[in-house]
Amino acid sequence: MASESGDSNMDREMILADFQACTGIDNIAEAITLLELNNWDLVAAINGVIPQENGILQSNFSNEASQSSMFGPPSQSETADAAAGATIPPPSSSSSSSSPPSSSASACPSISSSRRIVERQPRMLNFRVEYRQRTVELVLEEGSTVGEIKQILESELGVPVSKMQLKGWKSGDVSDSTVLRSLHLPKNNSLYVLTPEIAATASTSKNSALQESLNQNFLLVISHREAQRDYSLNFPGSRTIQEVKRNISDLTNIPVRHQQWEGWPASATDDSMTLAVSGISYPCHHLSVCRRSSPANSQEPTEECADVHMVSDSEGDDFEDASEFGVDDSEMFGMGSSTCRKSPMMPENSENEADALLHFTAEFSSRYGEAHPMFFIGSLEAASQEAFYGKARDRKLLAIYLHNDDSVLSNVFCSQMMCADSIVSYLSQNFITWAWDVTKEANKARLLTMCTRHFGSVVTQTIRTYKTDQFPLLLIVMGKRTSNEVLNVIQGNTTVDELMMRLMGAMEIFTAQQQEDIKDEDEREARETVKREQDEAYRVSLEADRKKREAQEREEAEQVRLEQMRKEQEEEKEAIRLSLEQALPPEPDEDSGEQISKLRIRTPSGEFLERRFLGSCKLQVLFDFVASKGYPFEEFKLLTTFPRRNITQLDPGSSLLEAKLFPQETLFLEAKE
Repeated sequence: MASESGDSNMDREMILADFQACTGIDNIAEAITLLELNNWDLVAAINGVIPQENGILQSNFSNEASQSSMFGPPSQSETADAAAGATIPPPSSSSSSSSPPSSSASACPSISSSRRIVERQPRMLNFRVEYRQRTVELVLEEGSTVGEIKQILESELGVPVSKMQLKGWKSGDVSDSTVLRSLHLPKNNSLYVLTPEIAATASTSKNSALQESLNQNFLLVISHREAQRDYSLNFPGSRTIQEVKRNISDLTNIPVRHQQWEGWPASATDDSMTLAVSGISYPCHHLSVCRRSSPANSQEPTEECADVHMVSDSEGDDFEDASEFGVDDSEMFGMGSSTCRKSPMMPENSENEADALLHFTAEFSSRYGEAHPMFFIGSLEAASQEAFYGKARDRKLLAIYLHNDDSVLSNVFCSQMMCADSIVSYLSQNFITWAWDVTKEANKARLLTMCTRHFGSVVTQTIRTYKTDQFPLLLIVMGKRTSNEVLNVIQGNTTVDELMMRLMGAMEIFTAQQQEDIKDEDEREARETVKREQDEAYRVSLEADRKKREAQEREEAEQVRLEQMRKEQEEEKEAIRLSLEQALPPEPDEDSGEQISKLRIRTPSGEFLERRFLGSCKLQVLFDFVASKGYPFEEFKLLTTFPRRNITQLDPGSSLLEAKLFPQETLFLEAKE
């Protein structure tokens, strides 16, 4: 009996895994609900989700009676549990005894054959395309390209592809070669076509107004009744009702499927409709939202299940807590035995944070592969410094990943979310990703201490409030001028599309703040540059003034020194002149009876010096006389007129008679070269 129960549990786990792989429904609770409604008939459940255009696969079970004999018909309470997302129930003892082992074994090959057929079914995407007065609905495989959509629209609308602009993509304008899978689109999408080169006729004036509405901004004043708070949000007309509800989910923490709205017009019948065509008031429209009562207390469980089915296709909302559906972690994923547990992601009481993170990264890679975000190796403080305190252009958001091995969601979140190529690329380009394992209480306490130090007690208390089954968490932190702000806390019960949407939403907020910081930083650097230039100009001016003053002082000192030298030289010359003048023999009288030589000497200034000398006087006496008048022998030469002779070259010991300067002679002085 126990063996048959274990085999049945394993079969249901395999059916659940195949069902999620084929339909793309990541929400485990909703997948279980849909399988319950079809009595765990894999093919029937898939046919209820995949559009009919793909073909309906025939079930290998003979009829509903055989299913009932195998599993037993669902009771009313089981139907209500299914509506709330109940867990996989074990088979009853009666069903086990009534069905022989051979029939169960024979059903397995048929189910496996159905799985092989189903796995080939691609994921289909629904598109609602609006163009003027027409609406075209398309269903394409996610492996198709944007160009293929345009080619279909060309045949439907008669608009050439070259003149067609397909708008409404969440990621902005895309090229025709873009594969839809790379855009991470939800199941239902709303687009619109613009043809600016094709003029609208009178019959299309109404559609021209629609195109204008798509470019208008609508102000939605949304009242959150439970929190008694109003949100004033601006949305372009091209935004869908579904996107508005998703944004409100981020603000109020009310999942889309649990939102109960008032104020939408009667014409807003489809969440994929754009605001421009939904019938809301322009430019302002008032709405109110609150949390819908629990599905378990609903009087219409069947309708609630249908609503969950619709949300899983188009919205991908999360179930909030695995315990809400009675899911036992070990039973769901086969981890009941302690011997199957893996080594811890992070050693307990590690002294060095960098060593702990190296161990975390190595263990993460061994479990989920090398394709994962690049975790920052270092303390939380170092990660904050790296993300927040560089230049404004180099700053990034800080993503703090908190892992908990005791959570049922950890394995799925790591393998399907954190290792998704789009998530890995986006985190690597725009975030500093820091990780920590809170499985052990000692490591969790250490994390709370670090968060209190860096982000304050509010963030710490927020982390404390999350239950184990709500982990892992991804905290998105933005550095601000005065403090660090946690923009978003993403729980483990999410999808790749919603995770990417929340990361992109955080990046929009961060980019707006970063632009302001860049502007402030540029202005500050400009002011500092001007100040530095002014300071440098002032310093250069002071230096020039100092050099000029020093040069002037040196020049004045040199002038003083030269003047002093000149005075000393003049005094020395004057002293020499006086001494020579005193040493001259007296001028002889003309009537002395001796041979007298009368000399007339012309100075460079044109004046004449006249004196009588004895013919026996030496030339040195003549030289001393000339020097006593201010014309030293070293600087001037004494010349005769005709014939021209340089007397200063003669022997100073010669007499005037020997020099033929008798009885009279006219000489002139000339400066030596």
